[in-house]
Amino acid sequence: MELNSTSIHDVIHPTSAFLKDPPRDPPPSADDLSWAESRLNPKNRIDSLEPPRHPLWRIDGCTGLGTQYYVVPLFLADVPPVRIDVFVPEEVATDATLRELLDLNTAFHTKDAPRLRRLGIASHILRTLQVWTLSDGRDSRETISDMYKKLPFGSRIIFENLNRDVTKIKVTIAPTYYVETQLLSHSKLAPTLGLSKEVLPEAIDISRLSFVEQLHDSVCLVRMNPNDNGDMTRPHIQEDPSKLWVMKALTSGTKYLFGELRTLLQLEPHPHVISRPEYLVTKYCRFGGKTAVVGFMIRYHAAGSLRDTLPLLRIHGRLTLSAQLKWATQLASGVLHIRERGRTYYPDLRLDNMVLSDADDVIMIDFEQRGVWCEFSAPEVNALEYIRLLAGASEIDDDDEANIQEGVQDHFTEILNKLLPDWELLQSIEEYGQFPRGYTSYNIPWQCLSPVEQEAAEVYMLGRVLWCIFEGQSAPQHSAVWQSYRWEPDYEFPEFRRTPPEIRDLIDRCTSGRRGVLSRIVTRRGSKLILRSAPADAAQNANQVFKAAQDWWAAEVKFSEEFVQMRIKMKQCGEWNENYYNRPALKEVLTSLEHFQTSAGLCT
Repeated sequence: MELNSTSIHDVIHPTSAFLKDPPRDPPPSADDLSWAESRLNPKNRIDSLEPPRHPLWRIDGCTGLGTQYYVVPLFLADVPPVRIDVFVPEEVATDATLRELLDLNTAFHTKDAPRLRRLGIASHILRTLQVWTLSDGRDSRETISDMYKKLPFGSRIIFENLNRDVTKIKVTIAPTYYVETQLLSHSKLAPTLGLSKEVLPEAIDISRLSFVEQLHDSVCLVRMNPNDNGDMTRPHIQEDPSKLWVMKALTSGTKYLFGELRTLLQLEPHPHVISRPEYLVTKYCRFGGKTAVVGFMIRYHAAGSLRDTLPLLRIHGRLTLSAQLKWATQLASGVLHIRERGRTYYPDLRLDNMVLSDADDVIMIDFEQRGVWCEFSAPEVNALEYIRLLAGASEIDDDDEANIQEGVQDHFTEILNKLLPDWELLQSIEEYGQFPRGYTSYNIPWQCLSPVEQEAAEVYMLGRVLWCIFEGQSAPQHSAVWQSYRWEPDYEFPEFRRTPPEIRDLIDRCTSGRRGVLSRIVTRRGSKLILRSAPADAAQNANQVFKAAQDWWAAEVKFSEEFVQMRIKMKQCGEWNENYYNRPALKEVLTSLEHFQTSAGLCT
C-alpha cells in the first residue's frame, strides 16, 4: 500500500474503523506501465536528477509528509531566519513514474538533510529554484534578497505543479500574513502570558540574526550580528560572533510557542531541563503595524539527541551501564522537577526531546505540550486521543469526513463533551491566551486527566524511554510511519536483551497496562505499508492492508470507549482509582534508579 496522506485516514488513524468504502485502487506501479508510460522510455525521463554544479540554494530537511522543504539561499549573506520554505503539491497520484523518479513516497518519512538530499525530489527542487532564480536570462538574486527582508514570517515558495521539465514548474510566492496576525506583540506579551515584564528576556530584532541551519520544523541555528557600533544588544556583553544559538519559532500553531515560552519562564532552573530563553526574537509586521514576538533563543547543545547517540554507542560497543544509569536518573529527576516545582505536566517524553550537553548530561527540551504519537503514549491517553480524532477533529478533512459512517462523529463528540466541555473551542483557537474554563494548555487528552492521572501517564512514557536507554535503541518500535530514523531499532519493546533484571522489573511496572500497537500488524517497509506477518516477497494489495488495520482499530476503539465510559461512571460514584494501572510514582522511579546506581557502585 502506497504511503501518502490518504493512507493516514485509511490505516494509521482510528478513522479506519469507520470508513464506508475501502481505499481506492492505487495507480499502477511504475513496473506495470506500458512502454508509452514507462520510466525507461526516453520521453518520460527527467533530464537530470543531479544537484546543480554551482547550487544557489540548499535543502536542510523537510516536514509535512514530504510536501514542505526547508530551503536557504546560498547566494545571500546574513539571511535572517524568516522561514520561507518550499511547498510542493501533496499528490502526484496520476503519474506513478514521476512519483518513483522523485522518490516522493520516501520523502514522506525522510526528514533529515543527509538522507533527504540523496532523493530525486531534493535535486528537482534545487534545479527548479536555480532556474527560477535565473529566470528569463536575468539574475533575480537581488529581488529574492528583498523578498527575505519584506515578506511576512513563514511565507511560502509554492510549486504549483510538478513536471519532468523544471522550466515548466510554476513557482509563486505566498505571503502568510495570517501567521503574523497570530503572533503576540511584544508590548502585550507579559500581560497575556500572566507574567511581569521583569521576567521577560531582552528582545532582539530578527534582522540582527543570521541563519545557519534548519535543524527541524521549529528549531534553527542562528548567529547574532553586532550593532553598527560593534556592541550586541546588551551594551555590557560582547558576544562571540562564532557562537551558535538555537532559535525556536513556529510557522503554524503559534499558540504552542507562547505556551512553551510561558512554561520555560516560570519553571525553576534544573540542571537537566533546558535553560530559560535568553532572548526574545521580534519582527515588525507590515500588516497590522505591530512588533511581534516570532520566537525565542536558547543555548545550543551540539552533541545531539539521545535518539541518535544511543544506537551509535551500542553499535560501537561504547554504551556503558554507568552512562545509561546516569542518563536515566537525570531524566527521571528532570521529569519530577517539572511536576513538583513547575506544577505542570510533560507529555512529550521521547528520545528526540532529550539532547546531551558538552558534559554528556541529559537536557530535556520541547515544552510545547502537544504530546507524543500513540505508539509512545500511555493507553489511557490514547483512549482519549482516539475519541478526539473521531469527534470531528481537524485531522479529518472534508473528503474523509464524508467517507466516515453516519453518526460516528456525533457519537464521539457527545462523549468528549462529557469529558471536557468547550474542547472544540480549545482546539479551534489560533491565538494564545483564549483559554476557556480556566484550562491551562491546548492538549485536549491531557486536559481531561487529573494531576495524578497525568503523573501516571508520564511514568508510562518514562518507562518506554528507559527501555530505549538500557537497550540502546532509537525508539520502542521500528519503522515509524511518520518518520524513518538513520538507525532503526533492531527489535522492539517490550523485548529485553541488555537491561539489568532490576531495571526490567521497574520498566514493567512503569508500563503497566500496555497494549499491542498497530505496527505489530501493519508496518512500513521502505516506503510502503505492508502486513507484518506476510513474507517479504509476498504480493500484497491495499485492501488487505486496509482490512487488517480496520479490524485492529475496531477492537482498539471499542476498548477505548469502554475504558472511558467506565472512568466516567466510576468518577460519578467516587470510586475511580486515578492511578488505574498502579504504576509507581515519579519519585519512586527516581529512588529505584538511584538505589540501583549505588548498589552497582556507579554513582557519579
